[in-house]
Parts: sequence; C-alpha cells; structure tokens
Amino acid sequence: MDLPSIAMQRAVEQLSHLPGVGKRSALRYAMHLMNMSDSDVRDFADAVLRLKSDVHHCHICHNLSDSDTCTICASSKRQRGVICVVENVQEVMAIENTQQYRGLYHVLGGVISPIDGVGIHDLTIDALIERVRNGQPDPVDEVILALPTTMEGDTTNFYLHKQLAPLGVKITTLARGVAIGDNLEYTDEITLGRSILNRVPFGG
Repeated sequence: MDLPSIAMQRAVEQLSHLPGVGKRSALRYAMHLMNMSDSDVRDFADAVLRLKSDVHHCHICHNLSDSDTCTICASSKRQRGVICVVENVQEVMAIENTQQYRGLYHVLGGVISPIDGVGIHDLTIDALIERVRNGQPDPVDEVILALPTTMEGDTTNFYLHKQLAPLGVKITTLARGVAIGDNLEYTDEITLGRSILNRVPFGG
C-alpha cells in the first residue's frame, strides 16, 4: 500500500503488526489518530509506552500488575488456600468477571505444545510446584486445573497432576460445561461461572 506520506506509511506499517489488523484497518486507525487532538494523541502514545514501563508480572501468580504483587495475591479477602491454574492473564479476567471465584491464581503463560516449541520449562510450572510444595506465601489446600479443553490443555493437565499428586493437595478441574476445544477467554460468563462452582476431582 503506497501512501503519499512517509510518516503515515510508517504508522500504518506499525499498526498492521497488531493481531487481526490488516493494512486497510491500520490505515483507518492511522487516519483516526491523525484527526484526534494533540493532547489525545499524546495520551494515547503515553498509555502504550506505559504498557512496557509500568506493567509487570506478579512475582507470585504471574498475573499482570502495576507492582511486584498483584491486587488479587495481596488481598486478605481471597480464599488463600485455593489456586486456579490458567493458561494466560485473559483467563484470569474471564473468571473474575463471573464473580463466582474467590481464590488465588497461577498463570502458566501457555500450555505444553511440542509442535509449537513450547516445553515444560517455557512455562511457570516449576514456580507452581514450589508454591504448593513450600506453602508460600500461603499453604495450599486445592489446585483447580482450569486449562483449555484441547489436546495441549489436557497434556498440561496430566503433567501437572503427575507433579502435584505426590504433594497431597486436592486437585480438581472445571466441570465440562466448557465445551471441548473452547478457550475460557471466549466462554460466556454464566457457563464459566457454573464450571467453576461445579468443579470435579481430576482423575489423572
């Protein structure tokens, strides 16, 4: 796509790197930004820059946070003996939106997928095992495996069960109200909430 402005061309190229944004959409966004006020564009640019400088991963659960410890891990109102293991931070948001779960989380950062080059050590599995084994920062009574109902998700579930079972912790998984092949991020809140409430023992 040839444009009469080098600056516009560069903006379109950068915007088109976003997932799901083609060159036409990127041009539409660039034109919209150009028509915004200078202060609004500065606020927009500052917000994007602060994503890299100010947003961190919680040192306990690996959720997104503005500080070393996220608000969920820091809260005294949560069920601190229950950990829900999820693939990514979007799924923490999805479960929180159901308002049915009051425990803590552990974000793996993906699932085991050899075909995609994602192995055990690419995820935060070791941190989860240590968290349960050492009972830090809190003793753990139950681990909920809330991973996608895909082959990769099930492979990760089985591996986690094998590692966690000897530690004597209760291991549950979501009730299969979540359809096989679905990601939690796209599951409606009622179904997801019922799946959390009606979780069942993980059979290994």
